[in-house]
Formats: sequence, C-alpha cells, structure tokens
Amino acid sequence: MITWHNSWPVIGCAPERSAGLRGSGLRGCRTRAVNMLSFGKVLRAGVQAGLRFQSGGAATGAQVASAANATYGGISYELTDQQKEFKEVARKFALEEIIPVAPEYDRSGEYPFPLIQRAWELGLINSHIPEDYGGLGLSIFDNCLITEQLAYGCTGVQTALEANSLGQMPVIIAGNEAQKRKYLGRLTEEPLMCAYCVTEPGAGSDVAGVKTRAVKKGDEYIINGQKMWITNGGKANWYFLLARTDPDPKCPASRAFTGFIVEADTPGVQPGRKEMNMGQRCSDTRGVTFEDVRVPKENVLLGEGAGFKIAMGAFDKTRPPVAAGATGLAQRALDEATKYALERKTFGKLIADHQAVSFMLAEMAMKVELARMAYQRAAWEVDKGRKNTYYASIAKAFAGDIANQVAADAVQIFGGNGFNSDYPVEKLMRDAKIFQIYEGTAQIQRLIISREHLAKYKQ
Repeated sequence: MITWHNSWPVIGCAPERSAGLRGSGLRGCRTRAVNMLSFGKVLRAGVQAGLRFQSGGAATGAQVASAANATYGGISYELTDQQKEFKEVARKFALEEIIPVAPEYDRSGEYPFPLIQRAWELGLINSHIPEDYGGLGLSIFDNCLITEQLAYGCTGVQTALEANSLGQMPVIIAGNEAQKRKYLGRLTEEPLMCAYCVTEPGAGSDVAGVKTRAVKKGDEYIINGQKMWITNGGKANWYFLLARTDPDPKCPASRAFTGFIVEADTPGVQPGRKEMNMGQRCSDTRGVTFEDVRVPKENVLLGEGAGFKIAMGAFDKTRPPVAAGATGLAQRALDEATKYALERKTFGKLIADHQAVSFMLAEMAMKVELARMAYQRAAWEVDKGRKNTYYASIAKAFAGDIANQVAADAVQIFGGNGFNSDYPVEKLMRDAKIFQIYEGTAQIQRLIISREHLAKYKQ
C-alpha cells in the first residue's frame, strides 16, 4: 500500500526461533526481502540511528515517514516486495491449512490449537512484538495485511490469534523493560496465549463502569471481581487486567483504574465455562473470576491510575487489524458468491448475467474495496506516529458493517443453499455479527467519530 514502511529499518531475524525457519514463514520473508531490497540513504540512516516505531515512539515513526515520503513522492498503492511475501505466506496458510478444517472447528467448538501452533511456527502470531523480545517487530500495517488473509480462512481462528495482539498491546505500549522481556518474551519462546480482561457483566461499552477492585496491601494488590466475554479466557498464560484502584466514585476514569499483568495460574483466578456463541465458535470465550488474587506491585503497568489510558490507547493499534479481519471475511463472502453466480443457472443463463445479481456483486465489491482502504489508512496513520483514533473508529465501524452486509448478500445470492450449513456463506454470516460488537460496538465507534469530527470545528 505505502512504499515506505516503519518496520524496514528492523532487519534480520530474532535468534530465538529463526534458525529452522529462515526459508519459510515470515522470518524467511524478512530475510529474503532484506537481501532483495535496496533501502537507500534514508532507510540506511534509519538503521544506523536505530529508528523503529515500535520502540522509538511516535516522533521516531513520524521522522521515518517524513523522510520516506520525501524520497518516494508521497502515497503509492503498491505493496512492497516484503509486504507481498508476508501476505502470500498468510494466504497460503489460510487456503491450505485453515479453510479445510474450519467447518469442523465451527461444529465442535474445539479450540484450534494445532493451527495456532502452526501459525506461531510460521511467524503469523506475535509478529508485532519488537525484535528485542523475540518478535518480528512488524508494523500495524503489515499485521493488517496478515490478519486479512487469516480472516479469509476463518475469523474464529483469526480472532483467537488477534486476541493475543490485544492482550499484548498494553504491555508493548506501557510495559517497562523487565515486564516486556518476561511476558512478551515468553510468548515468542513457545506458542502461548494471553488475554485482555476489561469487559464485565455490567461494563462493556461503559468501561468506566468496571467494578473489579484492586486494593494495595504492602507490596501486593488484592484483586476481586468478575470479567466476561474474554477471548482466550480459558487458554491464556497471562492476562492484562483493568481494575479500579481509587474507591471514590467521583474520581474520573482517567485516574481511577490501574492496569495489571496477572499470571493465569495465580491462586484465585477462575476461568468459567466456554461460551457457545452464534459464530466464531472455535474462539475461546469465557468469564473469568478473580477472588482474592494477589498480584505483586511489579506487575502494575506504568503506574497506579494509568490503566484507563493504557486500555483505551491499545485500541488505536488493535482496531485497524479488527477492521482488516472484517474485510477478510467480506472478501471471502464476495469470492464465494461470485464463484456461485458463475456456476448457478436460472431461466437459461448464469445468475451472474442477471442484472439484479450482477449489481449485488458490484455493491459488494465496492464495500470490500472501501473497507480495505479504511483499515489501511488507519494503520498507516498510527505507523506514521499520529493519533489515529478517528481513522481507527471509521475503519472498525465501516468494515464491521460491510462484513455483515456482504455476508448477508452472499447468502441471498446462494438462495436456499445459502441457508444451509453445507455451504460456506452460512458460517460467514454468523461469524460476521461479532465485528459490530467486540472491541467497541458500531454505535460506540460512531460516538468516537462524531466527537473527533466535531472537535475539529470547535477549535
């Protein structure tokens, strides 16, 4: 999409897992890409200066972007060779390994650990973790390219993988060196999962309504509360947990909550039963209860009272990949509907030759292309070092909506067959709904968009 890229200055493979994978997966892609590409003076200077957005902060990302834009003359819609390889690895994995088994995982609700392990081996999970901690240090843009392809295969599998990204993001953006080495490094050493524990039975969109309490006693915090709808809740090795540390109900959310890293095997942590949901059934979704859970003060992120800012800040980086996942589902629905329309005949001709159907396909194609542009813009903005809240919410809201619309239209084109589980679009329609709910509902995104939009005119 954009010819410059913040991840380019980070070259080579992390030592932990690269030895046996240089010729395959994303680590192999990175090695081959580095050999093929001549980065020029700007990017060589970036390497020498150690410029990397993930660890260097927003100003560093903006510096790299500004110099690269000057070199390449602004926006280009051509992916780099490196990005094309990332995308191809993910697409091959989706087509050859996810799609053949996705229907059975949907029926059984079984957690797709073999696929997760394989994705870990290929570098398709945890790829945004900085290289210092064993990851590939890819940008949000590159991760979105990968996510769209994984979602094309099955959004249940993709959500299980993407939940790791959401759980890790608070540690990436706010963790100290020791926390990052311990908790991010652990996930790159073996295929372990983590989870983002914020939502509660009575606090979903209203994050300020979180009731889970953390009380400091000596060098520990005692945590009590219940979380709900936690993806990877029963599979996580550790959790990012948001809890109230200021008991004053008048204390603003910006100071009332603290973010913690909680080990899943800590006494008092009790995952509930796996929820059987409408769609994305192989994703592990549960409630998690915390009863007198003792967490050392060393596991506080950034500082007491900083939790709300950390939790919300993570969304600017994770909502573009969620939008990419919705786009991947929509693209799959469009492809399935198009193939069917070129096979099915009515009234003596292919249904694709009926204007009613061809116009439906045209509308579906328009929506998919625009959703893709929306998530790519949102990812590009945050990689450039800018606040992307406005674009991230637009991408998430639009892509979530069109995933539902395109999947429903695909079912319509399939007719009666589309209503049957023997055909793929029935699953796609069920899987699509959650994109309008998790990581901020479609309505919450519109609240954010309107707030950001109006603020421009009130200045």
